[in-house]
Amino acid sequence: MRESILPIYSPCFGKVENILVNETSRIYEWEKLFLIREKNGTVNEITVGISGLIASLEVNENQNVTPNTVLFKIKEDLFITGSD
Repeated sequence: MRESILPIYSPCFGKVENILVNETSRIYEWEKLFLIREKNGTVNEITVGISGLIASLEVNENQNVTPNTVLFKIKEDLFITGSD
């Protein structure tokens, strides 16, 4: 079975307001991971539809991001899990 490491990109332009995980975190589907504030003041809660281990964080708090910015890389679990 092959290991899959996936880059996760910012969905918007803005500034990373808060990083809610660290490089050793296990994350679950739809868990809140980042908060990104857009220029108009809207705060986006960043989630993903997969679970796994954080392989690397690619941004810092207060860093400007675009839809081309990789926020983090995830080592995807191949197990089916549930979440609330």
